[in-house]
Amino acid sequence: MGVEKSKLGVSSIKHRDCYRLTSPRRGEVSCASFGSLVPRCTPTPTPPRKGEGILFPMEDRTDEDRAMSPSHDTHEVFNQTPPLGDVNLVATNQPLLDALKAGGGDPEAEGLIAFGAAWGSAERLDIGRLANENPPKLRTHDARGYRIDAVEFHPSYHVLMRASMEDGLHASTWDEPATGHAHLARAARLYTASGVESGHVCPITMTHASVAALAAAPNRLAEWLPKIRSREYDSRFIPFWEKTAVTLGMGMTEKQGGTDVRANTTRAVPKAGDEYALTGHKWFMSAPMCDAFLVLAQAPGGLTCFLLPRFRPEGVLNALRLQRLKDKLGNRSNASSEVEFEDAFAWRIGEEGRGIRTIIEMVQLTRLDCAVASAGLIRMGLALSLHHARHRSVFQKKLIDQPAMRVVLADLALESEAMTALALRAAHSFDQQADTHEAAYARLVTPAAKFGICKAAPRLLYEGMECLGGNGYVEESALPRLYREAPVNAIWEGSGNVIALDILRAETREPEVAASVLERLMADVRDLPGASDAARDIVMALHSPEAEARARFIAERLFALAATAALARSGPAEIAEAYALTRLATPSRMAGANDLGEAVNPLLERAFVAI
Repeated sequence: MGVEKSKLGVSSIKHRDCYRLTSPRRGEVSCASFGSLVPRCTPTPTPPRKGEGILFPMEDRTDEDRAMSPSHDTHEVFNQTPPLGDVNLVATNQPLLDALKAGGGDPEAEGLIAFGAAWGSAERLDIGRLANENPPKLRTHDARGYRIDAVEFHPSYHVLMRASMEDGLHASTWDEPATGHAHLARAARLYTASGVESGHVCPITMTHASVAALAAAPNRLAEWLPKIRSREYDSRFIPFWEKTAVTLGMGMTEKQGGTDVRANTTRAVPKAGDEYALTGHKWFMSAPMCDAFLVLAQAPGGLTCFLLPRFRPEGVLNALRLQRLKDKLGNRSNASSEVEFEDAFAWRIGEEGRGIRTIIEMVQLTRLDCAVASAGLIRMGLALSLHHARHRSVFQKKLIDQPAMRVVLADLALESEAMTALALRAAHSFDQQADTHEAAYARLVTPAAKFGICKAAPRLLYEGMECLGGNGYVEESALPRLYREAPVNAIWEGSGNVIALDILRAETREPEVAASVLERLMADVRDLPGASDAARDIVMALHSPEAEARARFIAERLFALAATAALARSGPAEIAEAYALTRLATPSRMAGANDLGEAVNPLLERAFVAI
């Protein structure tokens, strides 16, 4: 019986027809058979016994394996697109490479080429599928009747978490010394990983953003930051001080208020120093197996931010009662819970009554991640569509050579390239916060990027699904999962109206900041079609007596102008001009109905290297 150590730190043992995790540490749960989740001990798996499922994809089987399967006596299977896998998701993405270069990043030096190969492997893509086909389960009690309030995840989820944390997606921007491109490089990683599996990105994002809120309590930051920065993944359900690494979650909204967190009713009673007892509930608390949660509750001085750990300082479980897990449209690999607190122990973060102010920078970081992750989903949908079109023939021609399909794919490629450029341009602004102009850009453009990119994702992924026809609609395809995942980022951290009104408030509260951002955008777009009209539309709507009613119009125009400017910085001139003509100068039409002119060929050539 041989043992092999994987790059992700998971031991695998060849055990007849399955692979098993070995020797779980304290607090971990061992696993039974889960197919290709861990590295293989031998070049080919043992053929399944009668009645068992195939452990690995059909394309990995030997001729001997195939001989054991029933043949297709009625017909020959041909003209089917091979699975997308073992492709470098960074090296094949020219728009991403150009956006990195425009921000001063070096993909090779940042390790992004190797990252793209790892996340584009057939095994990693299949792990993403497994994580969503095997959703987490709530265990409120153990076998003896003791309350444990634990959530069990499929091993594939842990593999993804370990991979992302080893690559620093949860903490790399907080490393010292700073590289000057930390947010940019992390955004490229997050973008790529989100296209493979987006559910596990939720605790990664929350952990990363939590540091901004913890900064309001320097003693707590000093205590937690070393374990946040760790590149290990420690899933054991034990007190945080016994662990090698931690993850942090958030619980802000309640039943009666939702987005209106000022309506929260959870009470916080002071005990000693910065220690409080919380009683109340949270309606949405994702990744409930995180080691602690940033929550908002009503203290004597008003709405306040707290850090609520899973274990009390004396080492016993905190009074955090998981009621149930949400049955969500997508994001199936990630658990989202309803929770009640019963005199739960928590530390105050920041001053009483300044809860919103304490979390505001954290919210900016999570909104950036929403935009980046949605751009990654859109990119993966485009990659799957192009891959299919290059292999599938219809009416004696490859789909990629059919004029109508070429225009649809080019339109999708144009949207994806602009959103990739904008997502990374926004990330770059976070690296340049010492520059007042870049700080203003981050404040104003980040919510606009979230608004435009996240709201476009479901529409664009549907178009990608249609490119595959029926093959894209069935669950064997990755596109249904991407499509179900797409709406969450537009809803989380501020749905459309919330984001639009936030942009409106920022522009009216600090008009000089808004003016400087518009001036910077106009300098980037220069004389591109429709740019001056878009800037004029934004200014006139801001000064309109109906400004609040036009908040979405302002957000949409700001998004389109910012995307055009980002594309002008990183993309070829003909592509930037095509985007301006079809998104700024005139309202955008459905995919394939926009006149892209001479930009069709370069868009398709840049979008994805043929496999």
